[in-house]
Amino acid sequence: MRRTLLALIAVANLLAAPAAMAAPTCQDINGYTIRCGTPGAMPVGWTLPFQQRWERDWVNPVEPRQLLKVICVLGVYFCLLAMLPDFEGWKDEERS
Repeated sequence: MRRTLLALIAVANLLAAPAAMAAPTCQDINGYTIRCGTPGAMPVGWTLPFQQRWERDWVNPVEPRQLLKVICVLGVYFCLLAMLPDFEGWKDEERS
């Protein structure tokens, strides 16, 4: 009963919290996100036209060497995780 009451109180607090409002974001002439009011910022709500965004993505594709580096780093990370010993639980002496 106590757990249910605490869960209901937590849910009520989360639902009653006001929404956080973020400042508007602007983009520069190249379509990158930039703080509004700084030199080079376009008006609020302006976005790079789809055709220009498409052309820019084709000009700067992901390099295969970068992709290979990411795959190697993730492979090493998962190999290290696989080498960790199995966790068999807490001993009674370790609990306080």
